[in-house]
Amino acid sequence: MQLSVKDWMKELIVYIDPESMVSEALEKMRHRYISSLIVSKSDTNPEYGIVTSIDIVDKIVAQQRDPSKTKVREIMNSPLITVEAHMSLPECAAKMKEARVHHLPVVNEKHEIIGMISSTDFLLVAEGMGKGFSERALS
Repeated sequence: MQLSVKDWMKELIVYIDPESMVSEALEKMRHRYISSLIVSKSDTNPEYGIVTSIDIVDKIVAQQRDPSKTKVREIMNSPLITVEAHMSLPECAAKMKEARVHHLPVVNEKHEIIGMISSTDFLLVAEGMGKGFSERALS
């Protein structure tokens, strides 16, 4: 079985404005049951960024910052580290490990964001590997 990023990524991409408060990001993440948001480009933010649940832990909770008074741009990571949809899962996992990230936006040939793959998705991949991918409907 071909193990490509496209086969296992989530197509849901949720964006947030860099000037939004972290509390709004938290609400979006909780309502969508996701652990990352893409930070939109803007006049003050020329590149896409990403904010993740790990950023919330490290930069809000651990530092005792008020999410209702902290802007997303203050805690986001930019520029994005991305993977291409055709990349193999082992290559993607190695890139995650090397970059020390848990979420990677997936891009197409035009470098447009088309999905997201996270370390959580690799739990299903690992389970499938253990079962020889005989049950593709693991999700």
